[in-house]
Amino acid sequence: MKKDITMPTVENVFLAAISEWSDDFMDKIWNVYLINDSDFQLDGVMVVSKAFGTLNGEMKKTSSLRHAFVKVPPVSVVKIEMIEKSVLQLHNEFMVTYFIENTLYDKKFIFKANSISPEFVEEVPILFVDGVIIR
Repeated sequence: MKKDITMPTVENVFLAAISEWSDDFMDKIWNVYLINDSDFQLDGVMVVSKAFGTLNGEMKKTSSLRHAFVKVPPVSVVKIEMIEKSVLQLHNEFMVTYFIENTLYDKKFIFKANSISPEFVEEVPILFVDGVIIR
């Protein structure tokens, strides 16, 4: 039964964590963005995020957050969420599901523990700012 299901490869859709100034927190924070660098509109986009890992010898896990976007136009960016500083030491997982026409796409993106930091930044396509990219 599973062999009959074909899951297409996700291409030109990825996530980027970008450090930005927040007037609310009066500090720099990390925001995660969904980047659609394809020629196709993404429809019915669902993003489920959580963080997990070991912190001070204890297993930690955050609650899941869910985000929905009706559509994400071609060659565009949408902000998903802010990542709180205390969970940067954990693995941050984002499960992204969307449709292109009638085809379902699904991919799990994981920012490894401590990978969201200034030492791993590169230029983010479309936004042309520095950020940590996960493909």
